[in-house]
Amino acid sequence: MGKLASNRILFILFILLWASTSAQKQGNHSQKYKDAYKKYLDAPCPKEETSIKHFVYFSKDRASIKNHPLLVVPQFKGAQIMYSWKDLEPEKGQYTFSVIQKDIAYLKQYGKKLFIQLQDATFNPNYNAAPSYLLTNEYDGGTILQFDEEGSPDGWVAKRWNKKVRERFALLLQALGKEFDQKIEGINLQETAIEVSKKTDPTFSEEEYILGLKENMLALKKAFPSTTTMIYANFVPGEWLPWNDKGYLKSLYKYGQEIGVGLGGPDLMVTRKAQLNNALSLMHEGRYTVPIGIAIQDGNYIGKTGSDLDYNESEDTGDNSRQNIVALLHAFADDFLRVNYMFWVNQEPYFTQDVIPCLVPQ
Repeated sequence: MGKLASNRILFILFILLWASTSAQKQGNHSQKYKDAYKKYLDAPCPKEETSIKHFVYFSKDRASIKNHPLLVVPQFKGAQIMYSWKDLEPEKGQYTFSVIQKDIAYLKQYGKKLFIQLQDATFNPNYNAAPSYLLTNEYDGGTILQFDEEGSPDGWVAKRWNKKVRERFALLLQALGKEFDQKIEGINLQETAIEVSKKTDPTFSEEEYILGLKENMLALKKAFPSTTTMIYANFVPGEWLPWNDKGYLKSLYKYGQEIGVGLGGPDLMVTRKAQLNNALSLMHEGRYTVPIGIAIQDGNYIGKTGSDLDYNESEDTGDNSRQNIVALLHAFADDFLRVNYMFWVNQEPYFTQDVIPCLVPQ
């Protein structure tokens, strides 16, 4: 064998060894928090209030705040309610905030506060949260239909990567801030995870999407300088940590810290690698002065999410033999994530049977 051929074989062997070692490191890295929850398996229900502010999440079911237990339980500071863009701006430039005003007034009677979640995306293909004027050529349709992993329609999302759409969104934020800054506990933008790519929308680009999210974050902070602001930064299209790290999600966490916008995410899933390797790891590893929040959403009380193909929250009536994991979730959020806010979804029977008995000292 000639010297050149021998060198080539050595080079190939070196590349293969490097690739194998690199993959092993990545594999190990992806597992680094898989057992973190075990530390909290025997966590007791909190006997005293912590610094965490607890809110009850009602999604768009605002009517359910009436006569709800949260009104008389001091451990809960208020309600988190979702309001869609189109309900707040039914006509271009014409804003109507009467439902928010009513909810603030009702909660105030009981010493509770409102935390707004502003909806510009849905997980229902039959419901689009954007106002009709956006669904025109002027805004390139304004929204795009999302598709799940099975290729089925999975809801709509406003084109956050479209400059004209962002300009309208910023104007909505300005109007909201003028009316409600300092009058509510906080306001958050929906999750960053969307099922969109260049294949489904040629105008989409990953870089423009990140830019759009940051512009929305800045517009939110400017509109609410004296109120808690937050974005649910959980996943970003085109990236999957730790395997495919383009710095997108990390840049959102860094930017939020820089401009004073809080950071959080939906779905407190303490055993799922997807959540652990993305939002939860960034919460755990960072040192933030901005508020950090985590939402316990439909299914989370039994380790599921609404996106799981084997789970349907509308059919979940609660298994009487289930284990109550509220103490585990609380301890994980408090110690591992160091959150300032927890948003507990009003999903029955879990809220009444699991959350209240654990968070309210008996």
